[in-house]
Amino acid sequence: MYELFENLGAWLVSGEQWSGSDGIAHRLTEHLQYSLLATLIAAAIGLPLGLLIGHTGKGAFVAINLASFGRALPTVGLVVLVFLAGGLSMLPVYVALVALAVPAIVTNTYAGMTAVAPEVKDAARGQGMRGHQVLLQVELPLALPLIMTGLRLALIQVVATATIAAYVSFGGLGRYVFDGLAQRDLVQVLGGAVLVAAVAVVLDLALSGLQRFLFRHRTA
Repeated sequence: MYELFENLGAWLVSGEQWSGSDGIAHRLTEHLQYSLLATLIAAAIGLPLGLLIGHTGKGAFVAINLASFGRALPTVGLVVLVFLAGGLSMLPVYVALVALAVPAIVTNTYAGMTAVAPEVKDAARGQGMRGHQVLLQVELPLALPLIMTGLRLALIQVVATATIAAYVSFGGLGRYVFDGLAQRDLVQVLGGAVLVAAVAVVLDLALSGLQRFLFRHRTA
C-alpha cells in the first residue's frame, strides 16, 4: 500500500506527466472547459425557469418533480442513449452534464425566490413597482445567495461527473481513469480520481469564499 501511494505521488509530480497533449495541464484544461460550458448552458435553462416559477408561483410542482427526475437520471446511460442516437461527438456528454446541473439550479433559484417575504413584495408593489420591476429590483437581489449556491452545487456536480467524456473517447481528467482501467494501471486510475476530487474541492472552496465575500454584509 505504501508503495502504491509512493508511486502515485511520483506520478502526480512528474514533469513529463504535466506536459504534452496527454499531460495533466492539458487534460485539466479540457475538463474545466467541458464543466464550465455545461454549467453555463444549464444556467441559461435553469435560471429563467426557476425565476419564472418563483415569481409567478405557477408550475412549481411540475418543475420540482422534473428536477427530481433529472437527479435520478443515470448519467452514463444517458450518454450512451444520446451517443447511439447522434453518433460520436461531445453532444452526449453535454446533454448528460446539463441534465445533471439543471435540477440544482432550478430548485435553488426557486427556493431563493420563495424565501423572499411576501410583505417585502407587497411593499414594492405598493410603491408602484410593476411585476418585472419587483422581480429584478427586489426578488432577484434577495434570492441571489441561494441562486449562487445552486450554481456552485451544479458546477461541482458537473466537475465530478465530467469524467464521462472519456467514456466516449474524448479528453478531460477522466482519460486517466478509463485508460488506467484499460491498461490495469492502478496508479493512473488513482491519479485521475485524485485530480478530479482536488479540482472539485478547490472550486467548492473558492466559490464558497467568493459567496461569503459578496454577501458578507447580509444578516442570516
